[in-house]
Amino acid sequence: MLSRPQRRALNDIPDCRTAALGGHLQQCDRCGHRILLYNSCRNRHCPKCQATARAKWLAQRQTELLPVPYFHVVFTLPQQIGRLALQNAKPIYNILFHAASRALLETAADPRLLGASIGFLAVLHTWGQNLHLHPHLHCVVPGGGISPDGSRWISCRKSSFFLPVRVLSSRFRKIFLRSLRAAFRRDLLHFHGELRALRDPRQFRLLCQQAETIPWVVHVKPPFGGPQRVLKYLSRYTHRVAISSHRLRSLENGRVSFEWKDYRDRSRTKTMTLEATEFIRRFLLHILPSGLVRIRQFGFLANRVRQPKLKHCRTLLALCQPCTLIRSDIAADVHLPDTKACPICKQGRLIVIELVAAEPIPFLNTS
Repeated sequence: MLSRPQRRALNDIPDCRTAALGGHLQQCDRCGHRILLYNSCRNRHCPKCQATARAKWLAQRQTELLPVPYFHVVFTLPQQIGRLALQNAKPIYNILFHAASRALLETAADPRLLGASIGFLAVLHTWGQNLHLHPHLHCVVPGGGISPDGSRWISCRKSSFFLPVRVLSSRFRKIFLRSLRAAFRRDLLHFHGELRALRDPRQFRLLCQQAETIPWVVHVKPPFGGPQRVLKYLSRYTHRVAISSHRLRSLENGRVSFEWKDYRDRSRTKTMTLEATEFIRRFLLHILPSGLVRIRQFGFLANRVRQPKLKHCRTLLALCQPCTLIRSDIAADVHLPDTKACPICKQGRLIVIELVAAEPIPFLNTS
């Protein structure tokens, strides 16, 4: 049975930028050129609707950048734990955010390691290249933090090293499993079908015990530079959906072909062909529950304290103004295109002269 967000995605995405949603007719005020533009669905899982949202979000982040190296940390759930999200997406993903954020904050606060209060951004991805369920968090972390007494900025001891992976992995696993057990005791997890056996406390306890014996993957990538590169790097991960339109190759005889990278084979690009029903099933695995926020900020970047904390960070870093000096090639990826400029004469402005009514197009019945 499809959830309400899944049904909505199946209805919204096929209608996006078609006559089904209506639109508006624009005309150039100089040359008279006309353009008919159909409305977008604005569904957060639609591949066509993310470019504008991404550009707006990234533009807002420009003033939050600090003149320090940034690290990319990835937290991945093991397969036997990640599959629980098939039937418990909201609690599992919330626990993932909690465990990863606590692991980073607590490890960085350890005086033997960094001894600082850090801030970071976390983005939830639930897919692998083949569209199977693969829950993981991408965290973008400034290389340093505020000292416990707030008097100075503490940088990483080595410019190429952030925090020890083994410590992060162990703490991440411990916090996640502790929170998972608490959710089970509070009856927040529900199991049916192939996972029905996990209703038995003994079977659930065995699953957690087995998960404690395996390593949990935490990957810390080398620093990718300072603020001049971080926005362009972020644009690869924020507002991404399970599969982008450019990866789709064909739809023939009820089978969908798309490109994917096989990371087990030296990241070679290959083509995968699936039955259309299987392709849709895999895509729907990544439709998030309503109300689940998939981009979150923690530490000194948390919403409630961000502005005063960033001001304090800049003071400690002897930077009086927000960092807005972005290289032109990166700025092009961030700023919104001028959609009002006439594409023909290049001098006129497009103005709306007529609204076009919606014409419902039958596609899928998901009721």
